[in-house]
Amino acid sequence: MEAIIGAAITGICSLVGIILTVNASNRKIEHQLELSQAVMNTKIESLTTEVRHHNEFARRMPVVEEQIRSHDRRLEVLEHEGKAG
Repeated sequence: MEAIIGAAITGICSLVGIILTVNASNRKIEHQLELSQAVMNTKIESLTTEVRHHNEFARRMPVVEEQIRSHDRRLEVLEHEGKAG
């Protein structure tokens, strides 16, 4: 009978130890996941900002190209007038 009680006490202590270890491990993993998620969110925000800047640049480039073509045409007209005059 004493052996059974001793075995039961040992089993209960082992079970409590395992539960405490698993809980501590879970808390550590959850903390690491939260930290990783925060880093990923920060990187995503940074990339989103960069994409917005790029898109703004890409939207403005055709306007700049048209302005350059317009200036080129004006220069050609002025050069032609200068040669003729």
